[in-house]
Amino acid sequence: MRTVGIENREEIDRIIRASKTCYVAMAEGDQPYVLPMNFALDGETVILHSAQSGRMWETLLRNPKVCINWTLGEELAWQDAHVGCSYRVKSSSVLAEGVAEVVEDYGEKVTCMELLMAQYSDRNFRFSEPSIVNVGVIRVRVSRFSARRFGAKAVTPWSKPEPRE
Repeated sequence: MRTVGIENREEIDRIIRASKTCYVAMAEGDQPYVLPMNFALDGETVILHSAQSGRMWETLLRNPKVCINWTLGEELAWQDAHVGCSYRVKSSSVLAEGVAEVVEDYGEKVTCMELLMAQYSDRNFRFSEPSIVNVGVIRVRVSRFSARRFGAKAVTPWSKPEPRE
């Protein structure tokens, strides 16, 4: 099995939009820190939301560089059922590297929250003023997307058919 790069931006966006959670990696000095988060994708921008305080918030204010991961798929596959090193999880993964910035403008926060809710529901939502004022909205301007498909079937002259049960 092999790893294949994904270059097609439409396929990258499909993987992201099919995901329910992203993992946001950041760094406090030399200490990495990763959080699962809800998100929205808007072109070259990822929208995140959180409380306006806490470890993540303080970390991003000190160092706004982030890496975000989305992964789809959990199917176990193997080339030889008796060889441990031939096992792999078939999946597709996207990484986005970028810089986080806090969204302060009330109207922009409303737009970001509408985009975020659209990731999870077809319903139209209205937000109260206190909910918008009190939510922390973070916009990540992505400088680079990269994507891979893991566990693709390798075609070799010595490939054997997978055993059937």
